[in-house]
Amino acid sequence: MSGSRMVRSLSSEWRKVLATKMWWILAIVIAAYSAMIASMFAFMFGAMGDALAGAGPGAPELPAQDAANMVYSSVSTFGYVVPLLLGALAATGELRHRTLGLTFTLEPRRGLVLLSKTLVLVVFGVALGAAGLLGAVGAGAGVTAATGGDPMLGSPESWAVIGRVLAALGIWAIIGFGIGVLVRSQAIAIVIALVFTQFVEPLLRTGAQFWEWSAQVAKFLPGAATDSFVGASVMSSLSSLDPSAPQGSSALGIWAGLAVLVAYAAVSIAAGWALRWRRDVI
Repeated sequence: MSGSRMVRSLSSEWRKVLATKMWWILAIVIAAYSAMIASMFAFMFGAMGDALAGAGPGAPELPAQDAANMVYSSVSTFGYVVPLLLGALAATGELRHRTLGLTFTLEPRRGLVLLSKTLVLVVFGVALGAAGLLGAVGAGAGVTAATGGDPMLGSPESWAVIGRVLAALGIWAIIGFGIGVLVRSQAIAIVIALVFTQFVEPLLRTGAQFWEWSAQVAKFLPGAATDSFVGASVMSSLSSLDPSAPQGSSALGIWAGLAVLVAYAAVSIAAGWALRWRRDVI
């Protein structure tokens, strides 16, 4: 009985996402944005490789695998705002249109509804990641090859990075949903997502590198944890070419980054459950 209720709940939440244009509009946005960012960095790395090769035997090197990883991981480094918005809009849309009360009337087990929404959003977050990777890999690999570099598409490491990008963006959709439940306002949720991901955290991460103690703290910011889990990022990987960077600027590592990112998702969902979901019928 509970299994059939779960299936019905999942089906309902799946149809809710598909019923709007939001998911495919966001898919187009992340694909185009990722293609632009990836091609820009692929061209920059091609020029950088030529410059480093002509700088002499003592110059630092940018291996083809590292360059490819940074190009493909640009989807998660810069595009994680898109699944974050998807999750936030999925929550605030129901609150705005007052459909959540009807959902709870049809399925009074709120925990079951919350679990269904979370699982569906993970799938759509991964789908957005796939759209972003189509843009990034297509454009980035093309520009890399055109500038004389190796796109490294035959490398297992490249595909491991791509797989972790998909997982990371699925988790970001959950974080967005928790934030949307907490703030309730669609406009405020959008502003928070855009301002934090595009301005606040990048500034904090950049400024934190000037002191070792702040660099240690900055590792635990959500974007930094995402980059650690994915295993590559323009914001962190290029520091290997800068010997003056503090030791604290090194990444957490793949599994520690995953743990921190999952913790953000768990806290956002738990806070939404405790403060809004369990108590309100809007």
